[in-house]
Amino acid sequence: MTDDKAASKLDAREQHFLIPGPRDGLSLFLRFLAGNGSDGTPRRAVLYVHGATFPSALSVAHRFDGRSWRDALVDAGFDVWGLDFYGFGHSDRYPEMSQPAKENPPLCTADDAAAQIGTAVRFIRGHQGIERLSLISHSWGAMPAAKFAGAHPALVDRLVMFGPIGRRPPRRYEVPPAFPAWRIVTVEDQWNRFIEDVPPHEPPVLARAHFEQWSEAYLDSDPESRQRDPAGVKTPLGPFSEILQAWHGKLAYDPAKVRAPVAIIRGEWDGLMLDDDARWLFDAFCNAPEKRDIKISRGTHLMHLETRRHALWRESVNFLRSDEAASATT
Repeated sequence: MTDDKAASKLDAREQHFLIPGPRDGLSLFLRFLAGNGSDGTPRRAVLYVHGATFPSALSVAHRFDGRSWRDALVDAGFDVWGLDFYGFGHSDRYPEMSQPAKENPPLCTADDAAAQIGTAVRFIRGHQGIERLSLISHSWGAMPAAKFAGAHPALVDRLVMFGPIGRRPPRRYEVPPAFPAWRIVTVEDQWNRFIEDVPPHEPPVLARAHFEQWSEAYLDSDPESRQRDPAGVKTPLGPFSEILQAWHGKLAYDPAKVRAPVAIIRGEWDGLMLDDDARWLFDAFCNAPEKRDIKISRGTHLMHLETRRHALWRESVNFLRSDEAASATT
């Protein structure tokens, strides 16, 4: 874990696990909250895969007004796990993050992160005695999640991709820039992400009071964040570098290898997942037995923390449970 102060702020209602990761000497952090009730059917588990700049505690598990996306999943009967990739949250930092950023290539690429997902999935299967689980991913997290799903079809039941990154055609005479190993992401950087895609005539999608609460927890995710001026979280740059590569024609995984049902869920105002991106990605999942492209009004790329978050939560639950509904009618 990161430090004693951060550990003291962990949710007492959840269970926490620090497990050996795929890289020698580095541990991965998993959080777990059991689903409510049981109707006698086998337990169903969901693993949440976070995006490029903040860990599971700040996304699926973060509560505004006492409720989170994870709570909605738990109420639907799912056991919910959250993974922090290396360099995020309570997982260990890459040793390269203690070195000057320009001395190493971008950290936490999709290949690396998919191996971390594999380690987490093996632990979850053993801990719960289950064969398969579903994945929920956000943004860049869809890359390692889909990469893992494609390589291990027998282990993934369903795949929810919230605001995934799609491939865009290469641009002539232009290549993506080279990135260093890591960068500092400030609170102001995060606030700008919440407001940059909201049309000027529309009301905010996130209350400033909610953001202030969230931003304090965000700074807590890096024990050194408040020692910087301005305060900011040190973040691996592999995810952002792969987003730029995808927008120059190179996606980090092959959607055709995914054979699980797939739901793409996105906001109307998501500037990172445009209609053309979603159309290409939907078609690229050519071997998925079921596909959905769900567009929710008045949401941005961070809709899971915005006023329309409940619609996202509801759509994800409906998709994850759709096979149960089909079974009940046959």
